[in-house]
Amino acid sequence: MKLIDRPIYTEKIIPFVNKQIIKVLTGQRRIGKSYVLLQLMDYLRSTDPDANIVYINMELDEFVTIKTHADLSAFLKDKFPSNKNNYFFIDEVQEVAAFERSLRSLLAKNVCDIYCTGSNANMLSGELATHLAGRYIAFHIHSLSYKEFMEFHQLNNTFDTVLQYLRYGGMPFLPNIGLLEDLPFEYLRNVYSTILLKDVVARENIRNVSFLENLVIYLANNTGSLFSANNISKYLKSQHVDMSPQLTINYLRSLGNSYIVHKVVRAEIGGLKIFEIGEKYYFEDIGLRNAIVGFNQRTDIHKLLENAVYLHLIQQDYQVFVGKLDDKEIDFIGIKNGDKLYVQVCLTLDNDETTAQREFGNLLKIEDNYPKYVVTLNDVSTGKSKEGIIHVNLMDFLIANQDQN
Repeated sequence: MKLIDRPIYTEKIIPFVNKQIIKVLTGQRRIGKSYVLLQLMDYLRSTDPDANIVYINMELDEFVTIKTHADLSAFLKDKFPSNKNNYFFIDEVQEVAAFERSLRSLLAKNVCDIYCTGSNANMLSGELATHLAGRYIAFHIHSLSYKEFMEFHQLNNTFDTVLQYLRYGGMPFLPNIGLLEDLPFEYLRNVYSTILLKDVVARENIRNVSFLENLVIYLANNTGSLFSANNISKYLKSQHVDMSPQLTINYLRSLGNSYIVHKVVRAEIGGLKIFEIGEKYYFEDIGLRNAIVGFNQRTDIHKLLENAVYLHLIQQDYQVFVGKLDDKEIDFIGIKNGDKLYVQVCLTLDNDETTAQREFGNLLKIEDNYPKYVVTLNDVSTGKSKEGIIHVNLMDFLIANQDQN
């Protein structure tokens, strides 16, 4: 299978090659972490043909006997000769119990350059943070950006293409299946089942799987809506599912740990006070969301627009919040390296003065000079208008590097 380079990630990681620090690639399962590892291996072979590369993929049967850190250390014994540059790659390292002990030992001996992937955020906050604090650097791998989606599927930037992106999402394996009718959704439903089973139920010791599935459906149907654990619990009770707010919070955290959804908290514009209630949830992959509850362009398109804009911002390394300004809401605040941007998302303006006033008016109330955008689906980008606020079509927004504005 031909590897399509993802320089947005490889170019971040390559400067750390041969540095005595563990490179950790995190992200949702099947998001393409393994292929980024393979691209890094290709890079090493091109720069050092004699490099000794040891690669373990914990999803392959040939490594099924590696269950603990002791098994891993025994497998690696004598694998790193002293007369070569040695590199160790391990995929889905969280499948090895107490793996951090082996990595810590390898790092202390300085016998190899270490790279690993993992599909659960607890790996960073738990095992690695406890035993390897300050000795690893994490790179989050996301589903395909819209620009990558076009490259992977060999498509041009058209309205039909962006609708396909909003329908099928950015799982990197989809080009091997094709974007025909429901074929992608069959694959995506299998991916979802695997994530739920391996990275949520098994990893987080979930007991009430039925409740977890109902919770995911609720998140999918309410993508981009403000709500709290209390609201979710009330809804589930109306469906004759009785679950406490605290258990709901725990299950939401478990879903976030698997990277299937992202929680976005509200922040007050100006002081950036963080509010503890009333967050939003967005999916790591739009197609996965659609595979769970179906794709209805008429009723869901605004949710998918917001999700696409959110993904674009985090793919560019923005820290993203939902903005609150008095009683007004700003869809997104993006913060990176001390700079900010603000984004409002709506389906269309269509010369509707009421809609335009709402979307532009909220942004006009923000008293700073950071870039402000109104992103719409089917309007033509008009450039700067309304006192410097940028009205931009979704297609143009998703291929732009906001750092350049």
